[in-house]
Amino acid sequence: MNGSEFAGKAAIVTGAAQGIGRTIAEQFVQRGARVLLFDLDAELAVQTARAISPDGQMAVSVGGDVSRRADVQHAVQTCLERFGRLDVMVAHAGIAQPIPLLEIDDASWQRIMDVNLTGVFLCTQEAGRVMARAGAGAIVVTASTNAFWVESNMAHYNTSKGGVVAFVRSAAIDLARNGIRVNAIAPGVVLTRIAAWVTEDPALAADYLKHIPLKRFAETIDVAKAVLFLASSDSSYITGQMLVLDGGQTLGIQVEPPDTALAGKEHPDTGS
Repeated sequence: MNGSEFAGKAAIVTGAAQGIGRTIAEQFVQRGARVLLFDLDAELAVQTARAISPDGQMAVSVGGDVSRRADVQHAVQTCLERFGRLDVMVAHAGIAQPIPLLEIDDASWQRIMDVNLTGVFLCTQEAGRVMARAGAGAIVVTASTNAFWVESNMAHYNTSKGGVVAFVRSAAIDLARNGIRVNAIAPGVVLTRIAAWVTEDPALAADYLKHIPLKRFAETIDVAKAVLFLASSDSSYITGQMLVLDGGQTLGIQVEPPDTALAGKEHPDTGS
């Protein structure tokens, strides 16, 4: 993937006003794409778009809720009006709210599903209809390691992300005939404002890092580069897949030998 991979192309990034979404938008622009930033925080989205493209030629913004079809349609239509095409949809917007299972009320459950799952459906469908007419396109969706490696007090979030992975696989099958690829990324803990409760607490961060083989949290650029790979021609034969970005956290249990002198030596099979 070179610096002009996306020259002349147009992308929509949802949840793009800050954090991971902002970095994704920045990386697309740096590689030649024109980008529409779609975010619930319309004012912040405007500020971010101006920071990325001061003259407004490479980045514009639209405020809206991904769980509302009319808002998604407006974003897609604005992209077509401003840039004349839509080549990439990055359905990144999502929310999380830790609540014990027995305390999740109907409204909390529904809001998580509306944004994290229905939002992905609407963005995929509306972008897919445009891309199908062009006979090509790439859709990248943000799932999570919570889709298969669940956390306590996050039943609604875990469920929504599991649904996202199933949806991505379904969409990939249905849209392949139209030349559209659909893939997902599944980040672990990323250094963003939303994860500050983990990353900025020294004791909690140290505990998390014990379970990450690469011994660091992801940065937003790590996620953005994965998104751009899945949107690029370098992944032209990849569809319906989930790219896990967790530093190895979900690989399995790490056990450090109690005595480094024992490393590499045979031990009795105590499980037999």
